[in-house]
Amino acid sequence: MIIAFQQTTIGKVALAECGGAITNLYFGSKTLPPQAEIGETELIREAFRQIDAYLAGELRLFSVPVAPSGTPFMQRVWRALCTIPYGTTVTYRDIAVAAGNPLAVRAVGMVNHRNPVPIFIPCHRVIGSNGALTGYRGGLELKKRLLKLERVALGYNI
Repeated sequence: MIIAFQQTTIGKVALAECGGAITNLYFGSKTLPPQAEIGETELIREAFRQIDAYLAGELRLFSVPVAPSGTPFMQRVWRALCTIPYGTTVTYRDIAVAAGNPLAVRAVGMVNHRNPVPIFIPCHRVIGSNGALTGYRGGLELKKRLLKLERVALGYNI
């Protein structure tokens, strides 16, 4: 696993690559895996370029390969998250239904929180059934900022 750091408009971010795919995105100074090797690859450079373009409101869909590690249920949830259109939100229940288990709303919340590649897999677009913003691994302020960024980029007045 190769990891590189970059300062972005949302703070320091680290990206990990393994096997030709982005496997992790870390916010701030999270503890990194002991097997991580600090370095940079062409894929990591491209992933950072896409993050910068996204944060500038110039990119709506990422094209770098991601390979989050998780159970089959987690994989279904993460695939469902990837279908949420830019600038929109859905509820945890919507994702539970899309993942094939309408009763797994709380489990979806846990999987959302464990998303190893946030932003690339847009878990920030999931909200509570009452419309409230709920937890985000990068913090609620960052979640608000990402949602606002997407809506402004689409031309909404906020």
